[in-house]
Amino acid sequence: MATTSTTGSTLLQPLSNAVQLPIDQVNFVVCQLFALLAAIWFRTYLHSSKTSSFIRHVVATLLGLYLALFCFGWYALHFLVQSGISYCIMIIIGVENMHNYCFVFALGYLTVCQVTRVYIFDYGQYSADFSGPMMIITQKITSLACEIHDGMFRKDEELTSSQRDLAVRRMPSLLEYLSYNCNFMGILAGPLCSYKDYITFIEGRSYRMTQSGENGKEETQYERTEPSPNTAVIQKLLICGLSLLFHLTVCTTLPVEHNIDEHFQATASWPTKVIYLYISLLAARPKYYFAWTLADAINNAAGFGFRGYDKNGAARWDLISNLRIQQIEMSTSFKMFLDNWNIQTALWLKRVCYERTSFSPTIQTFILSAIWHGVYPGYYLTFLTGVLMTLAARAMRNNFRHYFVEPSQLKLFYDVITWIVTQVAISYTVVPFVLLSIKPSFMFYSSWYYCLHILGILVLLLLPVKKTQRRKNTHENIQLSQSKKFDEGENSLGQNSFSTTNNVCNQNQEIASRHSSLKQ
Repeated sequence: MATTSTTGSTLLQPLSNAVQLPIDQVNFVVCQLFALLAAIWFRTYLHSSKTSSFIRHVVATLLGLYLALFCFGWYALHFLVQSGISYCIMIIIGVENMHNYCFVFALGYLTVCQVTRVYIFDYGQYSADFSGPMMIITQKITSLACEIHDGMFRKDEELTSSQRDLAVRRMPSLLEYLSYNCNFMGILAGPLCSYKDYITFIEGRSYRMTQSGENGKEETQYERTEPSPNTAVIQKLLICGLSLLFHLTVCTTLPVEHNIDEHFQATASWPTKVIYLYISLLAARPKYYFAWTLADAINNAAGFGFRGYDKNGAARWDLISNLRIQQIEMSTSFKMFLDNWNIQTALWLKRVCYERTSFSPTIQTFILSAIWHGVYPGYYLTFLTGVLMTLAARAMRNNFRHYFVEPSQLKLFYDVITWIVTQVAISYTVVPFVLLSIKPSFMFYSSWYYCLHILGILVLLLLPVKKTQRRKNTHENIQLSQSKKFDEGENSLGQNSFSTTNNVCNQNQEIASRHSSLKQ
């Protein structure tokens, strides 16, 4: 495997040979470790109190482009092309429709690159590739276009509370735009962050508090002592180390592909199949834990990601965190799993798709997620299955959960059963995502006799589904309700509100409740 070709630098080929890992993966990890050191230097020597925002933008962009060039060679030019053309679209088209044009172009350009990569390089190659960073850039382009559209075209009363918080009221400069898309902290593995949060960090306004004046409109700014991210960074690096160790030692001995092994299918009992399915998918997750947690640590080391203080006065560095491992592994519902897995991508799907469509938002959101992930058929099988599982889980929860709330022993029994069902259902759903191809995916599902598909369909046919009130004919009422909630939230937060956008503490509520309609 170490001899795998790369589109990027071959400088680390000896290290690749020594550790017996593909050169692309070695380049990625080394570049991320370099980015971690650069982040510490950036926070220490280019702090916003010591240098201008212009210098911070320039350095962050140049370092990001260098890392992209090292990892992906001249394919990194796609990042500039995609960002540059999208910026031109925003300038030329205007704020009324630019979000639609940017969405179509950015997602279309990403898809073209994914198609060419799949059919030019080895089909099924699961190492770092240049379309990976383009997925994050696509998120940034489309989310920023929507935020500018909200801030410069739509009226405040038409926006939800989160849309008001994130709305951008002026067109960013080209430097600000490139810095947001291609900065060294997030160009390789993200995570996605809002444009306003990023600009607030660059300009050094992340540690200011706002307090409403007596008339409820005037705001007074207070400087708060800047907390150190060192503890958070160290904790996240420890998680990275454990995740990487688990991946290298366990994952290779428990391949997901063994689920479709003919001898295993013919001889294994059903309990064995279920247990191996769960364990093999459990072993496949730590590589995501490693990549996303390391990316989060890099941003924190640079001073980005602070989200205020908890009730005990401890600094919270999870503004752009992408996952919560404990909640993922202990999930007792499909909703709980999705709420804590790839958090920023789920927020992006909510902001650019679910909140902006009135026809089948759940289905459209899953389709967008599949297209964004790539062109492998397994992705589409996973997300189509995910639609069915999400709707079935919602119906089951709405019809049965209230019977098991009391007493505590019954609630514990319910939690154990729902944990088992959730973990098996999640594993069953994502197998095609790992296998990628259509034939092995159907081999797996046929070996299980499509049992969870059939069960999900029966649940939807037999159980009554509670109708939600958020439909097209009640859209105005919802907007008024959300506006009222926003105003009440502002008043209740008072001097405890933390300002990275207009009122970034609302981000905590948004993350906790994101996709609540999608996945209840």
